[in-house]
Amino acid sequence: MIKHTRLMNYLTKMRIPFYKPLLAATSAAILASCGSSAPAIVSTPIANIDTIPLKITALTDAQFKNWPEADLVYDTIPGMSVNRAYSEIIKDQKGKKVIVGVIDSGTDIEHEDLKNVLWTNEDEIPGNGIDDDNNGYIDDVHGWNFLGDAVDENLEYVRIYRELKPKYEGKSASTVSEANREEFILYKEAEQEYRKELNETQQNVSQYEQIKSQLVAAHQAVSSQLGKEDYTIEELRAMQATAQPLSQYKAMLLQIQQNVNENIPKAIEELDGAIDYYSEMLEINLNLELNGREIVGDNPDDLNDRNYGNNNVMGPEADKENIKHGTHVSGIIAAQRNNGIGMDGVAQNVEIMTVRAVPNGDEYDKDIALAIRYAVDNGAKVINTSFGKYFSTHPDWVRDAIKYAAEKDVLIVNAAGNESLNLDEKMVYPNDQTPDNPLEISDNFLTVGALNYDYGSKLVADFSNYGKKNVDVFAPGNKIWSTTPNNEYEYLQGTSMASPEVAGIAAMIRSYFPKLTAPQVKKIIMDSGLPVQANVIVGGDRLNTKEFSELSTSGKIANLYNALILASKVSK
Repeated sequence: MIKHTRLMNYLTKMRIPFYKPLLAATSAAILASCGSSAPAIVSTPIANIDTIPLKITALTDAQFKNWPEADLVYDTIPGMSVNRAYSEIIKDQKGKKVIVGVIDSGTDIEHEDLKNVLWTNEDEIPGNGIDDDNNGYIDDVHGWNFLGDAVDENLEYVRIYRELKPKYEGKSASTVSEANREEFILYKEAEQEYRKELNETQQNVSQYEQIKSQLVAAHQAVSSQLGKEDYTIEELRAMQATAQPLSQYKAMLLQIQQNVNENIPKAIEELDGAIDYYSEMLEINLNLELNGREIVGDNPDDLNDRNYGNNNVMGPEADKENIKHGTHVSGIIAAQRNNGIGMDGVAQNVEIMTVRAVPNGDEYDKDIALAIRYAVDNGAKVINTSFGKYFSTHPDWVRDAIKYAAEKDVLIVNAAGNESLNLDEKMVYPNDQTPDNPLEISDNFLTVGALNYDYGSKLVADFSNYGKKNVDVFAPGNKIWSTTPNNEYEYLQGTSMASPEVAGIAAMIRSYFPKLTAPQVKKIIMDSGLPVQANVIVGGDRLNTKEFSELSTSGKIANLYNALILASKVSK
């Protein structure tokens, strides 16, 4: 589980952005023949964005809901120029259908904005209990669910610690045979990580409960004094409070409102969310007594044990909460455009293939390896992988699947992770490198970091991982509006959201320029991005600044408009 999208939505405060007046840019006419799958484009690419002055007004609600589609030159918002690409380049062009595999927690295939963009296996007769197409999966009409009825899972290092504890507990390196040395080291690393996370999580629960108790007491006292629950900061400042503890309560609440720019009931609600998050970590992800895999019935350490899972890509829970993440990711890529409902995904001409393989906890390497192969074998040309972990028991299974996708000309777009880490120094899984070899194992794996909507020093999202060698490009990932289960929509954030933004670009390139290979599409996305030369804050720490160009291999912001222009040139 590349953490912690849910927690970030409780705790991260949305900043008011300050941007520059826009710089005029030239744009040539689009020469495109109606109905062509490869439009001829002579538009001028967006360039020299470091000369664009900062915007000085806050984003409106409408702008927040669409900021990833905005154009930096026209809107002074660091989006991917999606709307501009459609209005100036795509117009009425008809591209080719592209299947995008979404390997995630599952997708609400009944959602109003997704039900018309689903991949359907035409070679399978629904509900007959027969593997009609002989692909090894019975009735896989819209994809496959490798988790069966499983939902909750441990983190990988918890599973490792639990499995190896009986064998190595109390032993030292000097007492372990050379044959078991590597396994012993893995055990000690997992034990150390488990004990650290357990201690920190327990402390967080206690701390947030204490803060909430104090905040509730202060809020109740002030509400009683003012005669209202929802008071403004001006009303709080004007409130007479000379006696204790009301004077202390007033000072506390003023500080909170000034720092987080929210009313107190909302702050209490967010604290409840944080407490729930950490409590769930203790109850599920760090719980040594939990065996979430048992219900699946397979051996997760046997790659050849493949007769498991089912075709219920929405999973077992009636409230669909467990598939929120995957539903949000699917909407970013391909929510039906121009239907007057909800939102528009980045890509049109897309069919979403749902592959459920990511539980509430860390995914199993076996599931991911088989999920990638399933998507490839059933026609996906782009695969989105918005998940990850820092321990892996069978990384070669996944790397072999990535190489298999490369052989079949499939591009994998991957989330960088949300811990503000330099991935050149910390190995994350899945990846396209090995610990002892910095060279990429394939050229079809594109890793994406997350941007904030604030163009300037705060351009990089506080939580985003980065890495000159191991992150390829950045894209919008903070406060992203998209589909959630039961025909709803919600803001979520994380590199999990940035990855599908780029997967959408990849799908558009493969739709309109189908002769381009996966490596070509990857290179086009990286080369066509908007280069930023400015210094930016990393990890939300104002004392930690780096050149944006040093945070990824490309040093660029993914941009659909520029990508289509470059794709047109490369395809000639």
